[in-house]
Amino acid sequence: MPIPWTPAIREFVLAFADDEHLMGQQHTEWIGVAPFLEEDLAFCSIGQDELGHAASLYAIVIGEGDPTGASGPSVDNRAIDSVAFDRNPGRWRSCNLVEMPTQDWAHALVRHWLYDSAEQLRWELISESKLASLAEAAVRAEREEWFHRRHADGLLDILMPDPTAGDVLRSALADLMPVAVGMFDPVIGEAAAIEAGVTAAPFDSRLPLWIDLVRDRFDIDPVLDDRAASIQQHRTVRSEHFENLLSRMCEVLDLDPAAIW
Repeated sequence: MPIPWTPAIREFVLAFADDEHLMGQQHTEWIGVAPFLEEDLAFCSIGQDELGHAASLYAIVIGEGDPTGASGPSVDNRAIDSVAFDRNPGRWRSCNLVEMPTQDWAHALVRHWLYDSAEQLRWELISESKLASLAEAAVRAEREEWFHRRHADGLLDILMPDPTAGDVLRSALADLMPVAVGMFDPVIGEAAAIEAGVTAAPFDSRLPLWIDLVRDRFDIDPVLDDRAASIQQHRTVRSEHFENLLSRMCEVLDLDPAAIW
């Protein structure tokens, strides 16, 4: 029996879609300026995957709430673009980590690993969702996410043993961790999504496991504080970086309103 689609469940799925969207956009900004050609290509591919995952989740947000029953590939691309670009900032549910810019490669790489390691835990929670379209999206996404994690781990395997590179990466980690823990901040609708079987458990229940992954990966005890939790406020407040990011994202649409994402 299909689960009833509610505004709370919509908010829950929308938060994941927004994170995937902005992370994909952030990756694309390294295309052509990464340290070497292979990373230009890798970030191009990873960014494209994340944007594809975002489009799938936006299609669920639109389709499940459509009384005609339209969903998945049948959802019009312009409808997806409308959700992806045409909301005012207060309607976004992205976490601060995907909104902030990374000015150097060390921060971009560390954020890539932090996000994808958390993303794996997030997809796992909805892999057996009673919302069939979401469970199917999780299965499709994980096929690509495995390569994302292998890419980040492969680079860190090479760089971390080098004393200089290792110090630079651990410094980037120290900068990013207070913001990165905000990924686990409960979103509006999560409790309703758990009750309906849309997701298996609160995402923040996986935070201790993720912290262990960070500790093992970087061979350091990550320093945490309450800064991220205090500013996220269930993802209803945008960071200082959001406006500039959204402006860059909308440059093509501003030039050609008929363009399709």
